[in-house]
Amino acid sequence: MFTRFQSAVPNRRGSFPGIFAMTNGLRDSGLLSMTDAAWVRTQNAYAERTYTDPSTVAAACYDASLNPGARSWFKDDATELLQMARLYTRLLDRHDVPWIELCMSDPGRTVYEDAVQVVAVPYTFEEHWPLRETSD
Repeated sequence: MFTRFQSAVPNRRGSFPGIFAMTNGLRDSGLLSMTDAAWVRTQNAYAERTYTDPSTVAAACYDASLNPGARSWFKDDATELLQMARLYTRLLDRHDVPWIELCMSDPGRTVYEDAVQVVAVPYTFEEHWPLRETSD
């Protein structure tokens, strides 16, 4: 099973940013208190030291033309990362930023994978879906 936390509504470009991007957007817009902004800096620094940014290993994993709609998903056994993500959702809740949690057993075509996450291109075309209609 894989989990993703993302915006509940699309941004101006029509995509659904993840919770880290939304939190950084609040920070960059000056909408966080000094305490919350410091917490985000500390958490982000910890995450950068602890977890691999997929784009530093597989540069094209988020390339819009090669991997349209590619998104990062956390693996179920990445408990520390999932707990960290839930702390970010609490901050978003305090600022009334709507988010949703998605859980899937197969988030799409995998373009990157490590111990705690995958980057997958979602199924978008009929031939990508694993279930097919059958005739009786």
